[in-house]
Amino acid sequence: PAGKSSPTEKGEVTAAAVCASCRVPAHGHKTLELALAWDMPCVHFGSKEKLHLRRYTRFFGSGGDAAPALSHYALTHYEEWERKIEAWQNPILENSQLPSWYKSALFNELYFMTDGGTIWMEVPPDSCAEDLQGPAGAGLSHLLPVLREYGRFAYLEGQEYRMYNTYDVHFYASFALVMLWPKLQISLQYDIAVTVLNEDVQPRQYLMCGQTAQVKLKNVVPHDIGDPGDEPWQRVNAYLIHDTADWKDLNLKFVLQVYRDYYLTHDSLYLRDMWPVCQAVMESELKFDTDNDGLIENGGFADQTYDAWVVHGASAYCGGLWLAAVCMMCKMAEVLGDTEVRQKYMDILNRGKEAFEKTLWNGKYYNYDSSGTDTSRSIMSDQCAGQWFLGACGLDQEEFEVFPKSHVLSALRTIFEKNVMSFAGGTMGAVNGMRPDGVPDTSSVQSNEVWIGVVYALAATMIQEGLVEEGFRTAEGCYRTVWERLGMAFQTPEAYREKKVYRSLAYMRPLSIWSMQLALERRAGRAPAPAQLPQGPSHP
Repeated sequence: PAGKSSPTEKGEVTAAAVCASCRVPAHGHKTLELALAWDMPCVHFGSKEKLHLRRYTRFFGSGGDAAPALSHYALTHYEEWERKIEAWQNPILENSQLPSWYKSALFNELYFMTDGGTIWMEVPPDSCAEDLQGPAGAGLSHLLPVLREYGRFAYLEGQEYRMYNTYDVHFYASFALVMLWPKLQISLQYDIAVTVLNEDVQPRQYLMCGQTAQVKLKNVVPHDIGDPGDEPWQRVNAYLIHDTADWKDLNLKFVLQVYRDYYLTHDSLYLRDMWPVCQAVMESELKFDTDNDGLIENGGFADQTYDAWVVHGASAYCGGLWLAAVCMMCKMAEVLGDTEVRQKYMDILNRGKEAFEKTLWNGKYYNYDSSGTDTSRSIMSDQCAGQWFLGACGLDQEEFEVFPKSHVLSALRTIFEKNVMSFAGGTMGAVNGMRPDGVPDTSSVQSNEVWIGVVYALAATMIQEGLVEEGFRTAEGCYRTVWERLGMAFQTPEAYREKKVYRSLAYMRPLSIWSMQLALERRAGRAPAPAQLPQGPSHP
């Protein structure tokens, strides 16, 4: 019946059916089109403090009565959508030089962009800059126009790890956003920048150390922008295990993404807005260089994205990210004409490069850390993460060659030999940590896991450095394991072990596979043309 119906009682079930009929001529055919639409325009998070409206309400209203209009819009536009999808995908699908499994992985891992608890919200039209930037964010001149035009975007770290825009992981996944929806990446970065410049002085006790510290320090990148069970954006850092103000990777990952985004989008307004924020987080990071040798030191606990794998002193992972971020500070200062800051970071870079090589290079690869313990010589699959970002931005040669090319190639070949081919017969990707004797590092619960998103990033690094066959072989092991052997299609986990164990289904990090596509496009001599986000109602 037309009109409103009464809500179902608890335990009562209801169903609906739609039917249509047509006359089919002899030896002919007819097509019936059906559209199914959900109209759920309003969102309350767990705290129920604020009402949020989804992005599509700017085109279809927020009254909750748009399902007919949405269905009509779909029926009159789906053929156009299909043509555009085919135009986007066909150059890759029809490329005979790419293996079939890669084509499947590249497009199908994008499931998480919509299935990751994803929210895309409108910023209220009556919002003013002060509402969005907090007391300390006044320097972000382009914040309000960006968020008004493109809204706020957030996705969960994973369906089991319920924190929005977990930043140490988004670092890997962000390649999918910046290559396909670059304005959403820039919007997300503005949200992070706002939280960097503000603080939350509420005390909190952290589970791993039992110590109490304030929730968010000023001039430090947050771990996440909040819990869907609370009020994201308003209260950040839902992560309770460590005080991430002491993590060594978060600040660096912000700087690396800022330059990477600028390199791919040429958005100079964004770069100018982010430059003071980059300087602020790097100043915060400098305190971790305890011996003033130009290289930061880890703090003797799991103070980075591998949050159960302890690191002492200088380390390949955080030290490499640090040097890459310092290099990008030099490049950004050059672009912006800031000679004083450029000289400051060039001096740090020269000292840091020397310390990194002297402290961590062992002739074949970079040691896990400088502690001198039994596990300090472990071969970390992610030891070239800094080089990964530098190569993606064309900052890996001549004056910007941070890591000697011969050392990078030697490290990658060692990882391929040990972490990939000596683990599960080369069929499961790269184990995070491998001992020099070819036995997985079991010193932590994470060192003998395979992280699918890290493996895709490693494969991209191999491709960037010319080890194309090795890169595909490395990534193929993860695809075959997850999508074929384990039956985890469209719920790729964060991690698995060689036998019987997986962790955190449906996870953000594997979106890093898009960095493989960027590496392939760079090798083919095609600078990636960032997709432009539609501005009108053609794609609500």
